[in-house]
Amino acid sequence: MAAFLPYVKETEVIEKAMLVFHCGNIDRVEVVLLYSGVCKVNAAIAAQLLIDCFAVDCIINAGTAGGIQEQVQLFDTVISERIAYHDVADDILTEFHPWMDSVYFYADENLLQSAKAYSNTTKRVILFGTMVSGEQFVTEENREQILTGFTPLCTDMETAAVAHVCYVNKLPFLAIRTITDTAEHKGIGEFEKNCAAASAISAEIVCALLPSFCGQLHN
Repeated sequence: MAAFLPYVKETEVIEKAMLVFHCGNIDRVEVVLLYSGVCKVNAAIAAQLLIDCFAVDCIINAGTAGGIQEQVQLFDTVISERIAYHDVADDILTEFHPWMDSVYFYADENLLQSAKAYSNTTKRVILFGTMVSGEQFVTEENREQILTGFTPLCTDMETAAVAHVCYVNKLPFLAIRTITDTAEHKGIGEFEKNCAAASAISAEIVCALLPSFCGQLHN
């Protein structure tokens, strides 16, 4: 979250459920910014609080991720087209609440189109495709399983949970994650070394997109 704070003209800080919400604006767009913490449950708690307590118009899940496919390089940014859990059985979401048609949550099409238009104007490498989430760092063995099952560009520990919350609340959602580690540059050491720089890139892209996102939501 530290990478985002310099962009925010802050008006109020609110604490709820052991989370700190920074309310303010970025380029005259009203925002509520917070660090959810690691893992799916923490991310889901944060997302539901944003909806229930702050009545947000959309949720942008931003930060870092690990690259899965070989084409994805350090400091590339992946923007979600669809998102899935890689550590949840397929029938959990289709045979039980919320009775989905597939295992995938889909990004809001209007937000996605704004992001695609922006990608043509920046020198940053931005990729669009599938993201997956699970509560583990990916080993070489489960990397192959994940690739076979989902063909994702990247993985993290939170995005699918936030997408899940937005799905059941019928709220527009998009994820924007910058790569800290890959199959070639792997391990917790790579993540820690690259996290700050990757977070800064993600923040730059999100903040550049906010005015167009706002326009899409209020047209």
